[in-house]
Amino acid sequence: MAQYEIGVIGSGNAAEGIVHAIVRNTILFADRIIASDPGENRRKLFAERFNIAVTADNRALVQNCDIIIFAVKPQQHVDMVKAIADVVREDHLIVSIMAGVSTRTIESNFADRKIRVVRAMPNLPIHVGAGMAGVCRGSHAQPVDVLRAQRIFEAGGRCIVIDDEAQMDAVTAVSGSGPAYFYYFVEAITAAGVKIGLSPREADILAKQACLGAARMMLESGESPAVLRQKVTSPSGTTQAAIESMTTGHVFDQIIEGVVAAHRRGQELGR
Repeated sequence: MAQYEIGVIGSGNAAEGIVHAIVRNTILFADRIIASDPGENRRKLFAERFNIAVTADNRALVQNCDIIIFAVKPQQHVDMVKAIADVVREDHLIVSIMAGVSTRTIESNFADRKIRVVRAMPNLPIHVGAGMAGVCRGSHAQPVDVLRAQRIFEAGGRCIVIDDEAQMDAVTAVSGSGPAYFYYFVEAITAAGVKIGLSPREADILAKQACLGAARMMLESGESPAVLRQKVTSPSGTTQAAIESMTTGHVFDQIIEGVVAAHRRGQELGR
């Protein structure tokens, strides 16, 4: 097997977005990346879409890579790490995107070695170059390791460094899961559009473009969401009627509670 710069263990949606960003922006050439997965269909997809090497052998991947991205489900990581633990070296960099799994937990699998671990939480829009990721380093990782991880995730959007790992579950709840909340909101206003007489196609186009424009305006104007909302909300107008209805229904509070629930679940996954 050839020598690779990056090996990705787990070939789900998150891994697909990361590889797409790396290849699209030529952070590495495709022949420097390998991905593993137990599923033949996922391996085939990665090989055909990205023209990278694939394997079902995690141990071989580890032995032939410099950076290893752990992209399996948190519930699967114990078995995965046990299978490769003896071939992980101190010159490896492990970048973990597993929600709720701390760097200390990962490091504990290598008690006899000082394994460098950087924990990251990207999100789905990395697929289109608009992702958001937070990264933090474990006890043995060096600042250069964080920079290497940042380079990977900035290929697909933005990345910030989190100094306190205890806040990574909050990163997961806000930006990691955040796109799902947004999609849920768009689903709702699209359904409302249909309810008040628009065709599904018309409602879909109107809702998506309205939300795209709103997001871009927040980023490009530099104004806060609250200020921009007030600019749209005329006294006694249609927007005010909608906001008053949502306020009466405690929508704002329910969104906060939803994010808190995501944060709580992240903490539970790490136990």
